[in-house]
Amino acid sequence: MFSTGPRPLHPLTRTLRRRSRVGRAAFVLAVAAVLANTVPTAQASVAPHGDTSRCGGRGVDATALVRYESDIVIKAPLSTVWKLQTDVERWPSWQPPVITSERLGPGRLKAGSQFRWTTPAPATPTTPATTLVITSTVQELQPHRCILWSGPATGEGLRIDEGVHLWTFREAKDGVHVHTEETWTGTQIETDVPTATAALGASLEAWLHDLKTTAEA
Repeated sequence: MFSTGPRPLHPLTRTLRRRSRVGRAAFVLAVAAVLANTVPTAQASVAPHGDTSRCGGRGVDATALVRYESDIVIKAPLSTVWKLQTDVERWPSWQPPVITSERLGPGRLKAGSQFRWTTPAPATPTTPATTLVITSTVQELQPHRCILWSGPATGEGLRIDEGVHLWTFREAKDGVHVHTEETWTGTQIETDVPTATAALGASLEAWLHDLKTTAEA
């Protein structure tokens, strides 16, 4: 997600940013602990879910064992929510779990566009703590309505063969309804589906939280 080099940060800014990332990491781990007790229901939800789970007729992997979905209402203009979500190079400015992000091609974001981003992955009973490098390819994009991307995530001692991530946006009287769902596939993560689903759920809930907080600010 940068076209120009970052400006040097004031020491106090660096300190606050580090504290923010520590706090967000704690939040993610706390959510993961809660989700660990509910993942059987989440992972069993593999059937199609109607129009909210499609973008251009395509959705997540319906056969994947690791799956999570969630919704939120954001009281902000749809244009604001959409820009935050699709300006991928700026994700690190409002999502503490995203360390870096860069576009891999010029022009506006569209089907076929690629971007590469990094995020920490905490240790689990079966995998070490690592930093995941995710290369995402946009599969479908309908402006102000939906976006679907997919791609692998790799780190030292951890690999997700393919993650498929769908976002849909719908205006309503009470705000913008945001729906997201994601599936993971891969031999390694499928050896411990509950733990993988808890980690996926924690990351999506944190993402929704950050998107809402930033859009409504």
